Amino acid sequence: MRLRRLGGASLAAIAVLALGACATTGSADAQTETAETPRSRALPTGLDYAANPDPYPSTYRGLPRENFAIVGGTVLDGAGRKFENGVVVVTDGRVAAVGDASTAIPAGHRTVQANGRFVTPGIIDVHSHLGVYPSPGVQGMSDGNEATSPNTAQVWAEHSLWPQDPGFNAARAGGVTTLQILPGSANLFGGRGVTVRNVPSVTMQGMKMPDAPYGLKMACGENPSRVYGSRNQSPATGMGNMAGYRAAFIAAQDYRAKWDKWRADGEGSPPTRNLQNETIAGVLDGSILVQNHCYRADEMAMMIDLSKEFGFRITAFHHAIEAYKLAPQLAREGICADMWTGWWGFKMEALDAVEANAALVDAQPGGCAVIHSDDAELTQRLNQEAAAALAAGRRIGLTIPEERAISWITLNAARSLGIADQTGSLENGKRADVVIWSADPFSIYARADQVFIDGGLAFDRMNPAYQPVSDFELGQPGYGLSAANVQQGAR
Repeated sequence: MRLRRLGGASLAAIAVLALGACATTGSADAQTETAETPRSRALPTGLDYAANPDPYPSTYRGLPRENFAIVGGTVLDGAGRKFENGVVVVTDGRVAAVGDASTAIPAGHRTVQANGRFVTPGIIDVHSHLGVYPSPGVQGMSDGNEATSPNTAQVWAEHSLWPQDPGFNAARAGGVTTLQILPGSANLFGGRGVTVRNVPSVTMQGMKMPDAPYGLKMACGENPSRVYGSRNQSPATGMGNMAGYRAAFIAAQDYRAKWDKWRADGEGSPPTRNLQNETIAGVLDGSILVQNHCYRADEMAMMIDLSKEFGFRITAFHHAIEAYKLAPQLAREGICADMWTGWWGFKMEALDAVEANAALVDAQPGGCAVIHSDDAELTQRLNQEAAAALAAGRRIGLTIPEERAISWITLNAARSLGIADQTGSLENGKRADVVIWSADPFSIYARADQVFIDGGLAFDRMNPAYQPVSDFELGQPGYGLSAANVQQGAR
């Protein structure tokens, strides 16, 4: 095992950020309330308490695409299957067929030769701060932690996201097609994360994944108590952390009850909106997923008890260095563990690590192991971080095939974000997020040769026209620009 710094923190901000970095939809037309319109329908369901459940809608369109078939490569489909000399057929931006060499290729589809190479789903990074802690970072754009109160559930990471962060391009060159951008972990409730498609865009909305559920970043352990205890505020202890969560959920329950009463009896004016309670009420009704920064097994167990007290579900524990100690319970509860392989030792709660953590979580029936980054550099080689976890598992006697381990950065990651019905595996009808690798993706020598997002070519290692640079990089020494990649960078 190796000692590594906490991801996402600049040297200038380490004292705070060790805490911390740790198809298109549109707004629905407003419904006019009449005598025949029940009050209960005057506001939409889903994000129950908002006048508009999607005030910052996705404008994502996808890249130009064509119909094609990838042939001759070794296909790891992300769902546990492996095809030597496989075929992946992509039609209208969707996976149309996956199989062996006998798979029929429709007339008119371009053939992409992948002989001697490997084909996988696009990599999904479930824990990123790209765009909110841009790289290279400066204090003026350190927008990941709203460290002004233990509960900042009212903030949304997408409102800090800078699409020109060059880290998105570097991640794409590492095979990353989808990311969850999260607030930092200074707070008990850090705010909403957003899931984005890794395409060049001028705006956040142009990256925002249509119909992906929001996640609420929560943090347990040392970070919140250290941040606020150092200011002589609560929480200053683990006890204070738990009391703070409970108080917030009690307030959200009360808020929800007031809205339910108003909808039921229609008396008077509706309750005043409260953005903080609105987000936590979304957790209570299941429309917003809980993405919980939590290292220690005992604290994860307490968070599970908290979820039962208030009737919500935890989707994933992030970092989860001691997940191996709690692996059976995590599997029973259907909670994913989003982990590193080699990051540990940077604070007390990160000491009791094993490199086989992901493999041990995966070994449980129903276990959901995920490898994440929390870092602008590690996101470029999540395949290697997964390979290290796979090797560690095999060293302790766990027989894990590569076609299963690839799910740690593909299908399980999609499950952790609530988007497994759309992406994460090469299965019929899913988005055609595909990577062609130069070699076995579990090899340190493997590089992403081509990356497709929704069937559009987003990166090509051999073609500068498909190596977009951000506006931030334009004109910098060492970047040879063509009209093509300038145009793509502006999409």
